[in-house]
Amino acid sequence: MSDIATLIDQVQQEAQREEFPIDIPVYKSAHLEPTKPILYAGNLLSPLCFFGRDLGKDEVHARQPLIGAAGTLVRKGFYYAIHQQKAPARKDLDTTIIERVLLSNTVPYKPPGNKAYLMKVKQRFRPFLEQLFVFHWQGNQIITLGTEAFKWFSPYGEKGEVDSFFRTSDRYENQLTVNISASDDLGMAQQKAITLLPLPHPSPLNQKYYRAFPGMLQKRLAQVEF
Repeated sequence: MSDIATLIDQVQQEAQREEFPIDIPVYKSAHLEPTKPILYAGNLLSPLCFFGRDLGKDEVHARQPLIGAAGTLVRKGFYYAIHQQKAPARKDLDTTIIERVLLSNTVPYKPPGNKAYLMKVKQRFRPFLEQLFVFHWQGNQIITLGTEAFKWFSPYGEKGEVDSFFRTSDRYENQLTVNISASDDLGMAQQKAITLLPLPHPSPLNQKYYRAFPGMLQKRLAQVEF
């Protein structure tokens, strides 16, 4: 199995193979090659992953997922769950989550206008996420942030299982285990059971859940071993 640096190179090669929407001006302002993926940040040995939809402007500049307004809310909640107090400074938020958690998204690029990537783009990069989760990450618990992040896992449940679970009123309290399969460089497949713990997206624009999100996150983190 290739190492994580090789996997990142393979993602970039796929991005260069055929054009797809990328927010070029943001990458230029961040002095980052637009096809350079931000596949993940954090600890590959962590039992827990936070999984979002895709990158925003702040994430491109920082070279890591979940560091903008929504990501900061996640980082504050995670710090509180670990230390039972607010972080003294921003660097404490960032250090704590990077040391203890994996952070990733459905697509390792920023779409123009923050519009969700089409399914065909998600499918192009899905095999690389599968390899990240199955071969490189040692954990098996994923807190998904928002509908798109949770439904990315639809292919790994029984037919209709993931969508059916998401329609239940208690989806943000319950858990669902799915089996992700990934193929290595020799075409050998390997499976891994992953427990999904969905939460709504913590965007300030999500009026229904934004104020409730910190409490919901604490309840989720109480269910997780990390």
